[in-house]
Amino acid sequence: MRQEDFDDLYAVASDPLIWEQHPARDRYKSEVFAKYFREGLDSGGALVAIDSEEARIIGASRFIGYDPATSEIEIGFTFLARSYWGGVYNREMKRLMLEHAFQFVENVVFLVAPENFRSQRAMEKIGGVRSGTRIDIRGLERLLYRISRGAFRQQKPD
Repeated sequence: MRQEDFDDLYAVASDPLIWEQHPARDRYKSEVFAKYFREGLDSGGALVAIDSEEARIIGASRFIGYDPATSEIEIGFTFLARSYWGGVYNREMKRLMLEHAFQFVENVVFLVAPENFRSQRAMEKIGGVRSGTRIDIRGLERLLYRISRGAFRQQKPD
């Protein structure tokens, strides 16, 4: 993610329906999205998802919370344009991110809001195992999904 991606990424994020099950339901507003974007840049682990055939930005995600003591990193803050929901796009983005992460850590975790049923289903589709709850960086309790390097390597390709 780079500063010059803001306008194209906000064009995707400005759809209120993307955020309807998300705790930050107002992230479609420019000033709220600007904070999300700035935090992503500051994290050093944010990336944009690009539809290579259309050559356009379709969403974003990021790596956060690296913990060398537990050999763990979190993938989160992910969203995609609604026209890319339900297909291979989220799964492929997460597969690429997991492959990258497992070069460095043993476990990848995902924190999902209890009311975000779409994200919970998406976690299960990519092999995430619900492992209790955890407090996120904003102090809110989230459902914890985990994928270990070993389990990921054992998954059969689609």
